[in-house]
Amino acid sequence: MLPVLVALATTPTPANTPDDSLVTPGPFGFGAIAFIGVAVFLLVWDMLRRIRRGRYREEVNAELDAEEQARAAETPDDAAPRA
Repeated sequence: MLPVLVALATTPTPANTPDDSLVTPGPFGFGAIAFIGVAVFLLVWDMLRRIRRGRYREEVNAELDAEEQARAAETPDDAAPRA
């Protein structure tokens, strides 16, 4: 039983293997990796721009809210114009 399991567990080596120096990605592989690199760069750049824009919007909204609260605190309720 054990020799059968050992025979089944061993991986046969292929008889016809190409030389490792002949197997290269070539220009197509370089182009694919370059394309992926450029795509990742552009996606990260766009993501950072969107995050920055969101932060600026939050800052402006906070400033507007603070100005509105300051204006509301300055104007007493008695000074409201009567129609």
